[in-house]
Amino acid sequence: MVKYILILVFIFIGYSRANGQELPANINSDSSNTWQHLKYDFNTTWKSVKYSITRPLDWKGKDYAKLGTIVVGTMALSLTDEGFNDFATRQNDDFPKVVRDFGWYFGSPQNYFMANAGLYGFGLFTNNQKVRRTSVLIISSSITTGLIQSLTKSTIGRARPTQNLGAHEFNLLSSQGGFHSFPSGHTILSVTMAHSIAKQFDNVWTKTGIYTVGAIPPISRLIAGAHWLTDVIFSAALSIIVVDSIDNFLYKKETYGLRKPKSTKVSWNLSLSPNKIGVVGTF
Repeated sequence: MVKYILILVFIFIGYSRANGQELPANINSDSSNTWQHLKYDFNTTWKSVKYSITRPLDWKGKDYAKLGTIVVGTMALSLTDEGFNDFATRQNDDFPKVVRDFGWYFGSPQNYFMANAGLYGFGLFTNNQKVRRTSVLIISSSITTGLIQSLTKSTIGRARPTQNLGAHEFNLLSSQGGFHSFPSGHTILSVTMAHSIAKQFDNVWTKTGIYTVGAIPPISRLIAGAHWLTDVIFSAALSIIVVDSIDNFLYKKETYGLRKPKSTKVSWNLSLSPNKIGVVGTF
């Protein structure tokens, strides 16, 4: 896993050099030491998590409509869960082991946070504010989605495909791992990081490459038969919504001296039609 952390850090080293100058933060970068930066980042993370958790209190009609669309879409898509699981698991023998291993290790919480710690450490000790902001976005989003995931997993208690009980079997408030299928933790973590990093780039091909890497953990989990398709789709949608919400908050507060670009770089929508349900990104 160490090599994955190094790759992630090197990507951002290249990114920071390619983009040239540093943007000023809300604190004086010339006179602030590492400890002051750390405190600033910690406070920003805390405020971001607080904002994202309390955001539903300010929801309007359209926000509840989006939530309803996601819930209805997930329920409709669940009708295909068992058939898709049969198809996905048949691909297991032909799926490259190195890709499958990457999906497992990168989506595991301990490795995920090690990777982000390496990324944040690079940004902190080199005073690269773009990287620091990206890490704060990842950490804040991960904490928020992690809280939602933990509560939802144990509350809903959905049986995993490996339980051989079907896609609509539930054991409410279960503490058993076999009934913690919904949502997918691997998907939440990988999509959270991929979406947070991809938002920092303008190039479409770079974005596509990052999202492709981020898709490996959820795909590998489907092929391993550890999750239903709706577990993955819902988790991806949740991650995107949380990351976008916190990113907008950071822009609103002009943290790290950054203002929101006038044009939207990528928009995400839940697509529903008689023969298609999914998350669609428009560049």
